[in-house]
Amino acid sequence: MAEPDTGQGPAAGTPARRAGIPLGRIAGVPVVLAYSWFVIAAFTVIVYGPVLARNNPMLGASAYVVAFAYAVLLLISVLVHELAHALTAKIYGWPTQKIVLNLWGGHTQFESFTSSPGRSLLVALAGPAANFVLAGGAWLVLSTNSLGSVAEILTNIFMWANFLIGVFNVLPGLPLDGGRLVESIVWKATGSQAKGTVAAGWGGRIIVLAIGYWFLLRPFLAGDQPEFSLLMITILVGGFLWMGASASIQQGTLRGRLPLVSAAALSTPAAGVPSSGTVRDALRLGEAGTKSVVVCGPDGRPEGVVDTGALAAVPGSAADTTPVTAVSFPLAAGAYIPEWSKGQELIQFLSQLEGRHYAVVDHHGTVTGLLTQEAVLAAITGKRLRNDRHPQGQNR
Repeated sequence: MAEPDTGQGPAAGTPARRAGIPLGRIAGVPVVLAYSWFVIAAFTVIVYGPVLARNNPMLGASAYVVAFAYAVLLLISVLVHELAHALTAKIYGWPTQKIVLNLWGGHTQFESFTSSPGRSLLVALAGPAANFVLAGGAWLVLSTNSLGSVAEILTNIFMWANFLIGVFNVLPGLPLDGGRLVESIVWKATGSQAKGTVAAGWGGRIIVLAIGYWFLLRPFLAGDQPEFSLLMITILVGGFLWMGASASIQQGTLRGRLPLVSAAALSTPAAGVPSSGTVRDALRLGEAGTKSVVVCGPDGRPEGVVDTGALAAVPGSAADTTPVTAVSFPLAAGAYIPEWSKGQELIQFLSQLEGRHYAVVDHHGTVTGLLTQEAVLAAITGKRLRNDRHPQGQNR
């Protein structure tokens, strides 16, 4: 499966947690083996080892070694699947951040890129196509060569594993690759990728319900008791798909609201006052109808925001002698944005800044507004903004 990078990174000064074991680079793409993979490897050995030993008595204890080899073959199959995503994306100039192999198989993480319905679909379907090619190659080997018992077992496993991975991933619902087909069709028809993502997410939920019915409810209604291993696999896979589908629906919903995220539309009117100014200067701006006052440095760049509570607490007799910097709190470094910024561009820019307040400036660098983190989150999530939109307290 392929997933774009959200643009969010660890906070400044916070060391990034190690995602797993680096396996090096393939075609320039970093490959990481997550520690969670060892969980599925152990599960495969514990569940499949006894089955191999029972069906092939001549293997003895080595059946568990063969079962581990099965887990490694699955890992290789997933790696080829993800490489197909990455290399196809490379054709379109989409930068790949890394490939992660984990408990759920794996995913290819891209950096920010501009997509289209057709390209998105081709990149997504490249993964299952690679698995079908591997399955076909294994079938040719089995049909044209007489292999030893262990080699034949592993080749047969490799063939069926890739065939099933390919079939499973083309099912029409996110987070599976086939969900990109649904997304692309709706995207092309409506012109909205967000609507396509939501539709594909609901497709993923329908797939989970179908899997639950076929492997759990149907046998139960027929009076059969599903095997413990099948029950666990169904629950794990179903849970993973449901979470991925739900995340896709949420992502699509949020993406649909991105046009509402505009620096000019979400900011409160503001004006700048030089850092050499006094409380009286800030009061005059307030009396003129300015809701927020931004303190600007000698170079004209925004450096702080006047705290309305602290401003009101200054006695009138001291307004002319109290510096405006005494009743303001600092903005984070570089926390000023052009008033024409909007959508994904604005979100990505704000994600790189600290603090909760951002000055809005026009083409001449003049302060025109003050944007808060709460206002942006309210526009993205659809939740109502708190009544108090005026800056107070420290810029945390």
